[in-house]
Amino acid sequence: MSVRTENFPLLRIRNLVQRLVARCTLGPFFGKFGSGSVILKPRSIEGISRIQIGKRVYIADGAVLAAVPHTGAQTCELIIGDGCFFCRDANIFSTNSVVIEEEVLFAANVYVADNSHSFTDRERPIIQQEIMQLRPIRIGRGSWLGQNVCVIGASIGKGCVIGANAVVLSDVPDYCVAVGAPARVVRQL
Repeated sequence: MSVRTENFPLLRIRNLVQRLVARCTLGPFFGKFGSGSVILKPRSIEGISRIQIGKRVYIADGAVLAAVPHTGAQTCELIIGDGCFFCRDANIFSTNSVVIEEEVLFAANVYVADNSHSFTDRERPIIQQEIMQLRPIRIGRGSWLGQNVCVIGASIGKGCVIGANAVVLSDVPDYCVAVGAPARVVRQL
């Protein structure tokens, strides 16, 4: 059962204030910041001018958003479509392209990255090795990513459900349920 905020005038006022604060303090610095969107207490935002936020997007506390071309990519973008809802501690890192389509739902602690650390040289610590570019990421419209999901260099189709704690390393087709580490499709919707 969901609680409708119009039944609670103080919640409506608080939500309005949060949206106004986000729009006035952060909004002007983004590549795009849609109306009705809110980011509550982000932990970090890097490459803010390369990040586009659609309309009615809600990003809860502790988010880390980054669009920085560390791998030398000619373009770098992080696009979040209209109506997305991200629970606390969303971590999204783009060094080339991460596109999250409309109405996508993230549970808490979701990690998305189109890059990874290189670990090819056994003589050098991993922290000293280059960042390696993986494939661009697209998360399809209406998908739901459960708690602690990691998406690394793979795309997820439309209307998918990704189970809690899954590690997505290869593409998931439209309208599928994927679970596990590494994630595998267990059924079609």
